[in-house]
Amino acid sequence: MNIFTKLYYQYRRFAKSIRLFLLTAGPGIIVMVADNDAGGITTYTATGAKYGMHLLWFLVLLGPVAYYVQEMTVRLGAVTKRGHAEAIFSAFGRTWGWFSLLDLVLTDWLTMITEFIGMTAALSIFHIPAVLTVLICWIIMGAMIFTGRYWTWEKIALLFCGLNLIYIPAAFMVHPSVNDIVYNSLVPHFPPGGFTNELFFLLMANIGTTIAPWMLFFQQSSVVDKGLREKDIRNGKIDTAIGALLTVVVATVLIVVCGKLLNGVPVDDAAVAASTIMPTSRTIGTLIAIGLFDAGLLGAICISLASSWAFGEVFGWAHSLNNKVREAPWFYAYYFFDLLLAGTVVLIPGAPLVLITLFVQVIATTLLPAALVFLILLLNDKKTMGDYVNTRWQNIVNIGIVVVIIALSTMYGVSTLFPDIFK
Repeated sequence: MNIFTKLYYQYRRFAKSIRLFLLTAGPGIIVMVADNDAGGITTYTATGAKYGMHLLWFLVLLGPVAYYVQEMTVRLGAVTKRGHAEAIFSAFGRTWGWFSLLDLVLTDWLTMITEFIGMTAALSIFHIPAVLTVLICWIIMGAMIFTGRYWTWEKIALLFCGLNLIYIPAAFMVHPSVNDIVYNSLVPHFPPGGFTNELFFLLMANIGTTIAPWMLFFQQSSVVDKGLREKDIRNGKIDTAIGALLTVVVATVLIVVCGKLLNGVPVDDAAVAASTIMPTSRTIGTLIAIGLFDAGLLGAICISLASSWAFGEVFGWAHSLNNKVREAPWFYAYYFFDLLLAGTVVLIPGAPLVLITLFVQVIATTLLPAALVFLILLLNDKKTMGDYVNTRWQNIVNIGIVVVIIALSTMYGVSTLFPDIFK
């Protein structure tokens, strides 16, 4: 066999691997990019405006953390063929199952509200009324699931994921210092002023927008609905790693842009950030506004499905996107109920929308440890997981993540009771 023949066969194997990856990829990229939802975009812009690029190192650390957490759902879904809610009910019984489900419902509903807040705020920059924005979003999300095919829904969702990268050109337009980015990305340090309650709140919000309970439920149910098997786990991990990388890239870009253009400006809303930047650079302000709408839409698409899948698993309803509406009426009914309720709240005059957006991220962080504990216990069940059970290293990393989040949640509770403790 000559060298050209060897190269040909190597090319064939490589091309086959790429095709298989493209067939199995989707859940990881979607869940991770959707993680940069409207609440996430608001959190990143507020962080950049307040502290410049000083917290980039913290965002970079959160990327691997998100990957280690989410790759467990790939293995669990591919091996058990069960969604996350069903797996918890089966392994821990109804009491813990209902606790987990109610935890999900609360955080999902609050987070869904933030998605509509982000979408209405983004389009208001272009003078589109909130009522019309909500109606447009309902129509888009309804049309996506009426296709009766998971594959069609996933392709549309991936298109929105691509649009989420619209922020990247903005980073080049502000001409940031590469040395500053590298230093602030690799060297952990606190911003000028030290550790304060305000800094702690933003750190908690960034954790909450990077790792959230809905993500566990969504990705595992998505893996099951797509029909991934044990042989697809390797590609599922790569899919999740790529998604985690994109999450960090988008977060970094927003912090860099707002750190350069809004450093020291009091901003607690991504739409306000976009409007404030408009006089300086209309292009960058427009990119942020469009990206904010897309982030909210993508987040709403995924979060509403996470709840619908979970309820379908628990109550035994047909709950696949491959089912037509008449085949899974309760699954689709809950999906639309979630959308209608969250969208309507945003239209209530005088609702504290900005406060809800930032506070939801903190609530998600506070409720996250319970969801992670269930996940780790499931991944350590040798009888269920077989060869895909957690390794010692995976347990060390994931248990460490839980311990750190519990510690931070406890500190946040203490700081709430004693506001002067970190001053």
